Amino acid sequence: MFSSLSNQLQKTFKNLRGHGSITEANINEALREVRLALLDADVHFQVAKDFIARVKEKALGQAVLQSVTPGQQIIKIFHDELTALLGGDAAPLNLSSPGRVLMVGLNGAGKTTSSAKLAKWLQNQGQRPLLVALDLVRPAAIDQLVALGRQINVPVFQPKPGTTDVIATAREAIAWCQEQQGTIAIYDTAGRREIDEALVKELVQLKELLQPQEILLICDGATGQQAVSVAEKFHTALALTGLVVTKLDGDARGGASLSLRTVTGCPIKFSGVGEKIDQWEPFHPDRLAGRILGMGDIVSFVEKAAEAVEMDEMERLEKKLKSASLDLEDFLNQLKMIRRMGPLENLLGMLPGAANLPSNAVDGKDLQRIEAIILSMTLQERKRPEILNARRRQRIARGSGTSVTEVNNLLQRFQQMKKMMKNMGKMKKMLSGFANGGFSGLKQYLPN
Repeated sequence: MFSSLSNQLQKTFKNLRGHGSITEANINEALREVRLALLDADVHFQVAKDFIARVKEKALGQAVLQSVTPGQQIIKIFHDELTALLGGDAAPLNLSSPGRVLMVGLNGAGKTTSSAKLAKWLQNQGQRPLLVALDLVRPAAIDQLVALGRQINVPVFQPKPGTTDVIATAREAIAWCQEQQGTIAIYDTAGRREIDEALVKELVQLKELLQPQEILLICDGATGQQAVSVAEKFHTALALTGLVVTKLDGDARGGASLSLRTVTGCPIKFSGVGEKIDQWEPFHPDRLAGRILGMGDIVSFVEKAAEAVEMDEMERLEKKLKSASLDLEDFLNQLKMIRRMGPLENLLGMLPGAANLPSNAVDGKDLQRIEAIILSMTLQERKRPEILNARRRQRIARGSGTSVTEVNNLLQRFQQMKKMMKNMGKMKKMLSGFANGGFSGLKQYLPN
């Protein structure tokens, strides 16, 4: 997410901090590089120009030029201005009665999947969401929503086969929702390849009938400036209440997302960060600004950990750590817990300093290989790794699709980790090095 922009900004800030003192010439040179980075990342030209002007005005102030740490002061200015550019504070959903959310957007942006993701998120918040299929144009759109609803155990309204009247179908859906006694109804609408008069007319009629509390435009974050143009047209026609930016996990530039709030005036309320149903996040401008600037997002990391971690399991693990009796079965459980938190590269983006890691420093496939090796062992072998002789290791390598060398490396490093646990002094030293050096040492625990 925003990797290209983040890398360029990190390089610029590093150069700034390398100067003994900050001058107007240093700042102008840095801002020129930032402006080029923003444009290269697909940020709207006027948005980039105004952003640089605001940063320059504050960066040239006496409080910065005469500061003991001017480089840090400028980074703070960038963080504050990026946060403001993205909308300032997070904008919550309006969940007042009757609780209707209209999902709109072009084909391929991810409306149907986003509808299900939003339903799952609301379910986790204690709501009783309902899904309504109003896409009568795209083949299999209704079947897709029904399948997703079944996956997350959310009721789905299905139109009558062959029906083409969206407004009549919406009236039937309203009555159905009242019978279901849900708290929030999410209406998945039809899209087009491009916004046209017929689509706008249909959506305006739906808006007048439903009177939704929220009208959310689903924007494909990978389409660049087209997303900004589409958002402007939808907002003019429907008076949007919020935006959802999808596919942020796959877009290396992502700069169009930085332009959406300024151009439309609508808050970004959610972001899609993966294909899975739970890869959906409320949009927090200050947290995303921190990620872009390489400052991390510890709050989001802790929230994800809290969702994935089972407290009973953690208490059991803590006791085993204290007694240095950790085995490979415990290690496997921890790997599964980490994977429940999401893709490893996304998690690393939330940690301060992780942006400075080489691109190959940590690979999620390494964790998959470790898991495959351990799963190829019997329960007895996981509990007592000392019984793993040469023949057993060959069998495990064949079963996991790895080499005997990789199996040996994992077992060797696991034994090293257990030895370190026996000496709390060494453990404290390791944690201290981890805190000071970030994740540069993590790869030594993974198979080569």
